Amino acid sequence: CRCCCWFCSWIFWVGLWIDLMRHICAAVLHNNGLIPPPFRTFQPHRLDSTKTLLIKSEQLLRIEEHDFAMRPGFGGAAIPVGIDVQVESIDSISEVNMDFTMTLYLRHYWKDERLAFPSQNNQSRTFDSRLVKKIWVPDVFFVHSKRSFIHDTTMENIMLRVYPDGNILFSVRVTVTALCSMDFSSFPLDTQNCSLELESYAYNENDLMLYWKNGNDSLRTDEIVLSQFFIEQFHASSGLAFYSSTGWYNRLFITFILRRHIFFFMLQTYFPTMLMVVLSWVSFWIDRRAVPARVSLGITTVLTMSTIITGVSSSMPQVSYVKAVDIYLWTSFLFVFLSVIEYAAVNYCTTLEETRKMKRGKIPSTFNATQAMAFDGCFHDNEMELTPFPRMTPTLTSDPLATPSQVSDTRSVRENVDLLVSNSYLIDSYSRLAFPLSYLLFNTIYWSLYS
Repeated sequence: CRCCCWFCSWIFWVGLWIDLMRHICAAVLHNNGLIPPPFRTFQPHRLDSTKTLLIKSEQLLRIEEHDFAMRPGFGGAAIPVGIDVQVESIDSISEVNMDFTMTLYLRHYWKDERLAFPSQNNQSRTFDSRLVKKIWVPDVFFVHSKRSFIHDTTMENIMLRVYPDGNILFSVRVTVTALCSMDFSSFPLDTQNCSLELESYAYNENDLMLYWKNGNDSLRTDEIVLSQFFIEQFHASSGLAFYSSTGWYNRLFITFILRRHIFFFMLQTYFPTMLMVVLSWVSFWIDRRAVPARVSLGITTVLTMSTIITGVSSSMPQVSYVKAVDIYLWTSFLFVFLSVIEYAAVNYCTTLEETRKMKRGKIPSTFNATQAMAFDGCFHDNEMELTPFPRMTPTLTSDPLATPSQVSDTRSVRENVDLLVSNSYLIDSYSRLAFPLSYLLFNTIYWSLYS
């Protein structure tokens, strides 16, 4: 039994020693890369390669050795910062809010020798927004901006490229809504001039000099199509802005000229207005005693014109001056309104004519014009005896001191009035010609002036 116990104990310690040696040998071979992947049983802890790369990049650029809260070359000449813009789209233009929304790629170029690094192949290094927060970048902002944001899907759309000699390219994709002071005096036949202005917020011209990197070629645009405007021109310019408390600042301008599409407003405003005016002239061909027909037609056209004017005004900003569309709409409304007044004058003259004839016995006393009109909608003049009125001889009893010329003028006016009253149908005859010619003349002047 003692021999068996001793033998088992010896086997246990030998096996333990062999197992220990096997682990030691496997560890040594693993560290030397001599064990194939299927037999690697021991995996030592290794640092994350991305963290190692970031640490190496920061060490390469010597970020911890400099104070990047200060601009490059602090205390010396102003640092030049070139700007390059590519307009991706003009998202919207609002007449009510007097602003526009634009998406663009804004690129900055400058040189910071503190970020220069040795490179054998002279290749640049590209980083994202995580490194941008640790270095100095220009504080360019949009003047007269209402809202703006940098796109952040799926990551912040920011790119930083550093060259071995210290030159830097900093690019962001941004959407900005900016003010555009519009002039609607010629609306909708207008042309608007809007601009997006860029400027440094903290650094005046003594510290930072903004300029277009490639002159007029610094502004590039994709193919932009707008629903209500033609883009006639895109151009870049520069200037200076003065603030009484901080001094002069370099300012860059992105100016674009927009010309409005007129066809939409022709379909929605001008054509319906023209049709309502022409429709109001139909009453001139309806019998003057057909009161319900002519009154209904006049009121309908007036109310329709009011609806058109209200609809156009509700979609426009409340400006204190008259727009071109207002002139057209209100003049057309005046033509429609005058057609209603014309019938009121015709009806009044007709009533006076019938009253005079009844007094002179030309119309039977039993005749009721209202009842006759109620049956067929018109009053037939050939059913009654119509004789011309005797010419009235003027008397001088009213004004014994009147001169012969005054008497002649009075006689002429009275004769014309009597002729018009006795022949009220002439008002419609004249209106059939006068209204279309007047409206045609107005359209000729209007379109030649605003087009």
